[in-house]
Amino acid sequence: MEHPELLTHKNGRQRKVARANLSGNIRIMDGGEMSSSDPEVEEEAAGLVKVFYCEDTTHTASPGIRGELGNVLLLLFLYVLQGIPLGLAGSIPLILQSKSVSYKDQAFFSFVFWPFSLKLLWAPLVDALYYSRFGRRKSWLVPTQYLLGLFMLYLSGTVNSLMQSEGGPKVVTLTAVFFMLSFLAATQDIAVDGWALTMLSRANVGYASTCNSVGQTAGYFLGNVLFLALESADFCNKYLRVEPKDTGLVTLSEFLFFWGIVFLVSTTLVAIMKRENAEQCRGKQRVHEETQGVMETYKLLFSIIKMPTVFTFCSLLLTAKIGFSAADAVTGLKLVEAGVPKEQLALLAVPMVPLQILLPVIISKYTAGPRPLDVFYKAFPFRLLIGLGYALLVWWTPSVKHEGGFPLYYYAIVLLSYALHQVALYSMYVACMAFHAKVSDPLIGGTYMTLLNTVTNLGGNWPSTLALWMVDPLTWKECQGAAGQSCGSPEEAGLCAKEGGVCLTTLDGYYVESVMCVVIGLAWWVWFGKKMRRLQEQAPAAWRCRASR
Repeated sequence: MEHPELLTHKNGRQRKVARANLSGNIRIMDGGEMSSSDPEVEEEAAGLVKVFYCEDTTHTASPGIRGELGNVLLLLFLYVLQGIPLGLAGSIPLILQSKSVSYKDQAFFSFVFWPFSLKLLWAPLVDALYYSRFGRRKSWLVPTQYLLGLFMLYLSGTVNSLMQSEGGPKVVTLTAVFFMLSFLAATQDIAVDGWALTMLSRANVGYASTCNSVGQTAGYFLGNVLFLALESADFCNKYLRVEPKDTGLVTLSEFLFFWGIVFLVSTTLVAIMKRENAEQCRGKQRVHEETQGVMETYKLLFSIIKMPTVFTFCSLLLTAKIGFSAADAVTGLKLVEAGVPKEQLALLAVPMVPLQILLPVIISKYTAGPRPLDVFYKAFPFRLLIGLGYALLVWWTPSVKHEGGFPLYYYAIVLLSYALHQVALYSMYVACMAFHAKVSDPLIGGTYMTLLNTVTNLGGNWPSTLALWMVDPLTWKECQGAAGQSCGSPEEAGLCAKEGGVCLTTLDGYYVESVMCVVIGLAWWVWFGKKMRRLQEQAPAAWRCRASR
């Protein structure tokens, strides 16, 4: 999913921590060996200037992780902070669904999740523009985290009115605010990714990927699963309280206020106490590091994407996930609509964590060869069938519900369905990432991989948004109890209710959409899946960018 920070060194090679985020928050490390340059002592006042990082020259042996435990913990904490607004944004659709908002509103809110797939558009700016005296990464990290904290404090005072207004939740305002939270978190991610490469020594820089994966996953868990559980009165009364109450242990407003304060306080401490520039390099060698120009980076991206093989591959990546969009984007909301408690649905993600850790390790054994996309091709139809299974699960759900909720075997079946979906999803994902690594031009591997990862994630975002938007138009309703009335629009539904009628769904658009997606997906698999497999037969020269030669 996501754009890494690009660092260009004197030999023109780039180093990055590349991260692709799906539901399992997988992180992949990619990058060549960092080239060394001659020691220099150079200081400039501000602006677009060079930056230095430190390398310990007093020891020839690796100091181990203990010597940099403080830096590792700081990175871990920064990634946890990054995951908080993402988790909160992920919880809002479930809350909105419990308030019966339309699927068009859900589609509009889904734009909140786009910034992490579009970071490539502004990442070169974050890399190149900074104030040298304050620090290259802190120049972006500190302002973005302050803004995140301030937005959370603003939301803590207004979210109740936005959620509980007379005409229903104010989805446009909620989308605008949470889009900014997501945009700022994505910008913070770019800055932290880059800082990780210079904050840690060369021997320990591999821990940056671990901090990213563990930290962002933990932050998402806190902002999503834990929040939904503590916000639910039913969950708290059942598991955490002796005397039942009408509200959960925390409210959305209180949760936002707490983390807003945490962001402001922690950012202030980082700004004051953590130095990034050359003044912290006492007893260490200062290694000169250059950054690639903004225009050069954009020109390089354009030169890559206009290559025939890359353009064809990107076109396939942008359309491959259409067949999965209904299952991936709508199923969870439909289960909430059918009465499944949103906190129980969120908690089902917890037992999936071990599976999500093991799957990439197991699948990578089958994608390590010369034809990784064969795994992608074989897993494709199984994932489509799982989508149909999800539709059957949604159809079956209302008949299982009883006064006390849902039986244990129902949650076991949901968990099994989710586990099978994860196997198919990770098989395609790991295969795709393996092919990206295989074809990326080694001279510009960072930029190349980043572009392909960005297109892959964008190929999942736009079908999900479209799938949410199409649910309502594909749904058929009729007005019962009021002659001559219909329910084709909200206005007509209002007239039906005024006449004493009730709008009843005769055909749920989700089922129509699920079948349509599977048909489209099978057509893509038959006609374009083989074309994607044939890309593996292209000579390495077909993937080489002239600009890198």
